[in-house]
Amino acid sequence: MYSEVVMDHFKNPRNVGEIDGADGVGEVGNPACGDIMAFYIKVKDNVLEDVKFKTFGCGAAIAVSSMVSEMAIGKTLDEAMKITNKSVIDALNGLPKKKHHCSNLGADALHRAIEDYRAKQRGNHYEKPADGPEVCSCPVCDVNDPEEAPYCKAACERPQK
Repeated sequence: MYSEVVMDHFKNPRNVGEIDGADGVGEVGNPACGDIMAFYIKVKDNVLEDVKFKTFGCGAAIAVSSMVSEMAIGKTLDEAMKITNKSVIDALNGLPKKKHHCSNLGADALHRAIEDYRAKQRGNHYEKPADGPEVCSCPVCDVNDPEEAPYCKAACERPQK
């Protein structure tokens, strides 16, 4: 069962869209799991002035993205980097356990957008991390839903570095 906060952010998502000329863009996801998130940030004086997202996925993924965007706007970059997937679950008053592994990638996408921005400030191009799985990075699946098991199992059986 989803909390009222999750349902509100799913039915009335905040900050949906793209930012033209975004200072940083971060993407995470995997079509096999069904959740793909892209975050766009605008930075002014080391503060996230604007955060927008586009998410393809389930209601939980949309709610997570909406909550992350609200949590991040007005924060310094360092403060926003401290937003964790767990703190997002807490802010949403919980998510069903089977939604933790793929649906709750919003903080990861935000962090990648910030890393992209910081790389551009150094004159570099941001490279996605090469180690570890792209999504479904749960160390132990603990999947209770047989319909999801093939996707999560396949993702979690990828070689870990």
